[in-house]
Amino acid sequence: MTGFVSFVSSGPGDPELLTLKAVARLQAADAVLFDDLSAGPILAHVRTGADLVSVGKRAGRVSPRQQHVSRLLVDYATTHERVVRLKSGDAGIFGRLEEEIEALSAAGIGYEIIPGITSACAAAAAAGMPLTRRLKSRRVQFVTGHDVTGALPEQLNFAALADPSATTAVFMGKRTFPELARRLIAAGLPANTPAMLAESVSHPDQQLRRTTVAELADLMAAEDSSTPALILYGALATGRP
Repeated sequence: MTGFVSFVSSGPGDPELLTLKAVARLQAADAVLFDDLSAGPILAHVRTGADLVSVGKRAGRVSPRQQHVSRLLVDYATTHERVVRLKSGDAGIFGRLEEEIEALSAAGIGYEIIPGITSACAAAAAAGMPLTRRLKSRRVQFVTGHDVTGALPEQLNFAALADPSATTAVFMGKRTFPELARRLIAAGLPANTPAMLAESVSHPDQQLRRTTVAELADLMAAEDSSTPALILYGALATGRP
């Protein structure tokens, strides 16, 4: 028997931000392989009797290798009819979706992708700000703050990231933001460009801290926290018109 895999995007963590299609797939699943940030109340939608398998990755913690996760997904899809791969945020944004799709395709297993709300969109909404504004911010760019080694990626387009007229969202960038900020300022981004640190977005302990790029870099250099976070910077990061 060969099953079918639904890549379900869980959003930033608040179960009320799940799509109706995401809830339907969770309720019908025979097995759910879930990310660490997709656990908690979201799993309450999974039917009794379904297999629940944690395959989450967190910075600074012992985590399963991606090859192992992909292998598990294939194994479950060959023994279960309906499998959900539950990913935090939107599955297609910095979620290693491509590797898992390749593993399924190589095994001849069908799949679908159900999109979800990204933490960038949720953070902006929580701050009461848009990500774009006519004549002021016509571009939004998403960037990862670390590569496979945990360091700041060297291949980043710093000229584009230093554009003060864009709204930039940095995913997984708390540890590398001091270096990123230094490179951005060297590339021409004003040091007083508004910035916002959004931690535990959409969770009860959510925190939004508004500051500037330079001040946030100093804060991140002095702080050592594993709390999931997103950084927004650009003219709109003040949350005010």
